[in-house]
Amino acid sequence: MQNTIKHVVFDIGRVLIHYDPHLPFRRILPDEAERNWFFDNVCTHEWNLEQDRGRPWSEAEDLLIAQYPQQETNIRAFRAHWPEMTPHAYEDSVALMRNLIAKGYDVTLLTNFASDTLANARQRFPFLNETRGITVSGDIQLLKPDREIYETHSAQFELEPASTLFIDDSPPNVAGAKAAGWNAVLFTDADTLKRDLKRFGLPA
Repeated sequence: MQNTIKHVVFDIGRVLIHYDPHLPFRRILPDEAERNWFFDNVCTHEWNLEQDRGRPWSEAEDLLIAQYPQQETNIRAFRAHWPEMTPHAYEDSVALMRNLIAKGYDVTLLTNFASDTLANARQRFPFLNETRGITVSGDIQLLKPDREIYETHSAQFELEPASTLFIDDSPPNVAGAKAAGWNAVLFTDADTLKRDLKRFGLPA
């Protein structure tokens, strides 16, 4: 493939850092069936996504506690133990990102993330501060895969969509980037990403 890529945009969660909400809850709710019920019905993915859209944690917690008062301790534990859900970076992915920066490519980050937890992650994982910049969904009240978030990122960082490669672990987010005119690949692991970068003529 001809190398026309000038801009590389990385997602963060499950691409550069590990994320698994079950990690602290295996201790908090050791019964697997009870834990799965809690994530399926109380602190659901859809509930958490609204914090990525900018809803304050206090409001999110109050909403669920009103519905599930007997789960108050567990509901509050979700935010309180969030750092345990992101225990480590994917060092091989980070190395690929740093190599692109070192080779002179324009690298930015685009993430669905609550503003406060992203600030915490940037303190714990300094490589998140090494790119040219970052668009955080919680800061702008937009979410992937809505087209507007890609267009906002493009405008903010003056990207050329056809010369942009996006890397994300979510198929809908990859499809959203393509719909916005970007090139995009689905992240599964660093070895696959290496092959994808080479396919676009990028160093790996």
